[in-house]
Amino acid sequence: MTPETVVTIGQRALEMTLMLAAPMLLVGLVVGLLVGIFQAATQINEMTLSFIPKLMAIAATLVLLGPWMLKELVGYTRMLIESIPSLVG
Repeated sequence: MTPETVVTIGQRALEMTLMLAAPMLLVGLVVGLLVGIFQAATQINEMTLSFIPKLMAIAATLVLLGPWMLKELVGYTRMLIESIPSLVG
């Protein structure tokens, strides 16, 4: 196994991690921003107010995008496992 192969596998793993985490992180960011704007407009400074909407939005995102995320992860894992013989030999 060459160093280029190792770097390529690591790069693909980081890309997969970013691709799977980005939707939930973006939803959490947008919901947090909206709740922050609402809190600033109404002067409600309750710290726990932002937690529940973010939790619900991320859970909904996971329910909606979960099958796609699982399909992508299984495809990447399958590709990695199928490439083991060519990497060793």
